[in-house]
Amino acid sequence: MEKVACRTPAKERPGVTKIPKWKFDSVRAAILAAIGTEELAFSDLEAEVRKNLADDDYHRMGSLGWHVTTVKLEMEVRGEIERLPGNGPQRLRRVV
Repeated sequence: MEKVACRTPAKERPGVTKIPKWKFDSVRAAILAAIGTEELAFSDLEAEVRKNLADDDYHRMGSLGWHVTTVKLEMEVRGEIERLPGNGPQRLRRVV
């Protein structure tokens, strides 16, 4: 089974988590759809991803929250999404 290596942007936390490619691709597409052209609070991300995830994928996924966080971190490393600066709850936006 093909896997995708997911990294974290936190320099003090080296290491890679590998997840099946189908899970990465499904969650990545759902994250991009959830964020769209607006910013989104991280606290709302899992619920928004669920709305954009096929039922079959959701039921085979396992822990959705864990996968959303893992894929989100890799997307930050790749420069596809970014955290908005400032204090307070984490907010995300797509990088254009």
